[in-house]
Amino acid sequence: MRSTVGGPPRRCPSCGCWECGGAPDCPRCAELVDAIVEEGWRDFLLREFGDRVTPADERAIAEMVADEPDRHDWRVVDAALDRLTCDQCGGPLGRRAGCPRCDVAHGLRYVARETDRPGVPPGNEHAIRVNVSVVRRPEGISASEMLARRLLLPAMLAGFLPTTEQAQRLGALVKRGARAEDVATAIDELAAAPG
Repeated sequence: MRSTVGGPPRRCPSCGCWECGGAPDCPRCAELVDAIVEEGWRDFLLREFGDRVTPADERAIAEMVADEPDRHDWRVVDAALDRLTCDQCGGPLGRRAGCPRCDVAHGLRYVARETDRPGVPPGNEHAIRVNVSVVRRPEGISASEMLARRLLLPAMLAGFLPTTEQAQRLGALVKRGARAEDVATAIDELAAAPG
């Protein structure tokens, strides 16, 4: 279970990072990141179609969502793509960087809706979405960007959104080659500072 808005992040017993912050390398954290998307999908299916959706129905719904991503929440769109197979690479649609079909699907996912959760600063949901996307599709992402994105995700899930200045300071720290522990400490200090 991930931390909630306003609640403190929790440590992953598998990797020692804040939960979700060890993804994609920590299987437990990667599973928690995937659950962010899956929870949105389950809520969508229940709200729109009730509790009698068959696997065949789910695939048809996923195809419909993928055809109209601008009408759905980003979590629903990402989950729909996970349920569709790329006809070029054979993986989940949108996941493989460098596959032409996946790259198109990955780009189209960004037209989906982003609705900030109650109690978070405007733009928090966009930040979560980008970080989740990077962590779930790490191919072609630099080690320094991956480090910053994965370590910021737990704080963002708890409701933190760095200012431009804070993000620039963190970026500079990461580019100087700071250790993960130092970056995590800097994020913890920023997230704990009074608004």
